[in-house]
Amino acid sequence: MPLTLTLTEGVLPSEKVKEAIVQITNSLLKNHGLTGNTVMTPNITANVHIVPKGSSFSGGEEFLGAWAEWKVPSFALADQTVIKQHFAEVTEIIYKLSGGKQPKDNIYVNVVHAVDGGWNLDGIAMTNQELGEAISKG
Repeated sequence: MPLTLTLTEGVLPSEKVKEAIVQITNSLLKNHGLTGNTVMTPNITANVHIVPKGSSFSGGEEFLGAWAEWKVPSFALADQTVIKQHFAEVTEIIYKLSGGKQPKDNIYVNVVHAVDGGWNLDGIAMTNQELGEAISKG
């Protein structure tokens, strides 16, 4: 389940970026009841993109932004309670790690769902049912 964390340069101190990934990963696992799951944990991956100042825009104007985007199977981040809790936690994580400097209204979280069968785990394309069975073993 890849996370793409995109930050305008300066939103987070460089030494806080890894901590953001750790906390966001833990939040996703916790909110799905999968903390400590040996199958799911190593399959949550992340990429961080730091965008130079002057390359992020809101309403056509330069600004400092933070974006967390998940790509997950259609059964993950599908429950509104889980979505609201996780998104609120991600927003708070970025806000706190920025030292309270990044406005919460400039922190964006979203999810993109894969079609059933369009997910690869351990080098094998799996349906949602197959993924669920694999995850239940962890």
